[in-house]
Amino acid sequence: MELMEAVSRRRSIRRFKDAPVPRELIEKLLAAAVLAPSAKNRQPWRFVVLRGAARAKLARLMTEGAEAVEARGEATHSCRHSARIVAQAPVTILVFNPEYRHKGLIFDHLTYNAPDIQSIGGMVQTLLLAGEDLGLGTLWVCDILYAYPLIREWLGREEELVTAVCVGYPDETPEARPRTAWREITQWREAE
Repeated sequence: MELMEAVSRRRSIRRFKDAPVPRELIEKLLAAAVLAPSAKNRQPWRFVVLRGAARAKLARLMTEGAEAVEARGEATHSCRHSARIVAQAPVTILVFNPEYRHKGLIFDHLTYNAPDIQSIGGMVQTLLLAGEDLGLGTLWVCDILYAYPLIREWLGREEELVTAVCVGYPDETPEARPRTAWREITQWREAE
């Protein structure tokens, strides 16, 4: 598949077939993902691949996290829906950032944390496009952050939990979502 075709065909998949994804395909996704560029080549990503009963545990923790947030009177938006998707998807890959600096200094945020998050975003996009190329469906899930402390405690991880990606064989073919034309959001400057 050509890159531009993969970019235009990629969709967020929220329904997956009840079919296991071979470990070799997940390894190919991860091998592609780590080829993504990263600020200062820090490669600020570590993965935890969840399959089997671990997916259901993650979904339960997401629901618990949503309940705790809602008990404080705050909205959790699509978290419960995302938890159902996590429980149904054959694989969920959690992404952690071992490089996170939490001294509260604006310098650390601007020079380390912000570039690392950008790097992780690029890595996830690489993973999503590799999934499209391999015939897999993917969903980038940030709703796991409602259960941030629960997930880190469950897995015994000290690193910053950043995001997750569900992976499986798609059981839907969504239409393209609306996009703002690049011409409407781009400014050109060629002189001072």
